Amino acid sequence: MSNQLSYRILEDIARDLSGEVVSFPTFLDITFQVRTALKNPRLTVDELGQLVAAEPLMSTKVIRLANSAAINRSGRAIVDIRSAIGRVGMEAVRTVSFAVAMEQLLNSKKMAAFQTLSRQLWEHTMHVAALSRVLARRLTRVNVDEALFAGLVHDIGVFYLLSRAVNFPELVANPRDLQQLLVQWHDHIGHALLAAMGMPEELVLVVQEHELDRPVSSISTLADVVFVANRLANVEHGWRDAAFCEVPDGSIAHQFFEPDALATLLAESAEDVASLKAALGS
Repeated sequence: MSNQLSYRILEDIARDLSGEVVSFPTFLDITFQVRTALKNPRLTVDELGQLVAAEPLMSTKVIRLANSAAINRSGRAIVDIRSAIGRVGMEAVRTVSFAVAMEQLLNSKKMAAFQTLSRQLWEHTMHVAALSRVLARRLTRVNVDEALFAGLVHDIGVFYLLSRAVNFPELVANPRDLQQLLVQWHDHIGHALLAAMGMPEELVLVVQEHELDRPVSSISTLADVVFVANRLANVEHGWRDAAFCEVPDGSIAHQFFEPDALATLLAESAEDVASLKAALGS
């Protein structure tokens, strides 16, 4: 990829995400509506329900999440927004708002040129989010809702870069240059975007460091959870094209999992992972 083109794109992004007035991408509008509502300490379930109900896709995802095997341990089905929010919790609505925003971006007409990559990215994102929640619940004391959210947004830098890349015909026509831009910069861009949105520092660092090779002897922190979930997901659900760039090594999991133990964990978690992916995905 030419340094000049890379500089132009990164300069545009830096201009938008720095300064006193930050210019956020429009695909994140729904997330700001939910974020503003959640900042109100007196927010009621009914009020949040009205906001959710105004966005059909978000309503559908919240209800599906409430009825997913991973969350609905009682087996009792829920069909209304208020009860769904009561089961999943208000903070989970934040996660759903991001899932809606990211999915709508990838499905927009302007992203048609990246159809295959978009599908792979969405599948990878859903898998990492689901695995992050499962690993957090089974192996750590990490908050499962935080793990689900961190897994969902770990590659938000890729989404943002793709939303900008459509404006550069040189990138649309050159998948090698596009892949190199995404691989080299998505973690830094994700960090900058979430920091500008005022997200917690722990989450921002998780996003920045989720691709960073490091020894992991045990899974205990949010960073560990997302790092391992990302590596596991990359084995069968990666978005990188091996013809153009290096693919992350998924064998990292064998540092702290015996093969049989890992296979058992994944098999026992398969239903939870599938249900979470179905709830948050299309």
